[in-house]
Amino acid sequence: MNVKAALTNGKARIVDYASNEDPRVAAGNLVALILAGNAPFYPAYVVLVAGSDGMPWLLMTAFSLPFFLCIPAISRAYPLLGRIALSLVATANTAFCTWLLGASSGTELFLLPCAMLASLLFARSERSLMFALAILPIAAYVILHDRYGVPPHIYQPDAYSRLFSMNAVSAGMISIFIGFVFSDRLSAVRTSS
Repeated sequence: MNVKAALTNGKARIVDYASNEDPRVAAGNLVALILAGNAPFYPAYVVLVAGSDGMPWLLMTAFSLPFFLCIPAISRAYPLLGRIALSLVATANTAFCTWLLGASSGTELFLLPCAMLASLLFARSERSLMFALAILPIAAYVILHDRYGVPPHIYQPDAYSRLFSMNAVSAGMISIFIGFVFSDRLSAVRTSS
């Protein structure tokens, strides 16, 4: 099998794994798989920006990988539970990584796309659930900010500045990506109805 065919086959399997008849579930599944795919690379980004002094602790930022990978499987059997799980895993991962790298790293900025994701995952008839899960990242910030405790490794101030910039750009990009995914999935439903 050539490389192009293998990539096409791999993409088809990922699309099939993420698919769901409910467009919100399908969009959430795709977001979960993108987050899972990014998890192993995040430590490398940090090393490139801030150096390798945080190893081996830095590798713990990839702990979320299996949780994000499970979301489509959960969603296939229990669509509502899958959407709830995605929202909770994203928020918990952000809080964990903030403790791991320190609040000065800017990882708390990922709480904003977590709130956005929770607000898009649920329909109008699920507003109370949506509100609870969308407010959770904001509550996490209010409750945990400056209370995470000492991270396992403390970076130099210039490294924290670079990490903050990297995470600010990344949080913005994931917010844009979430918007594109949900816009695409939900507009496809409108045009077909």
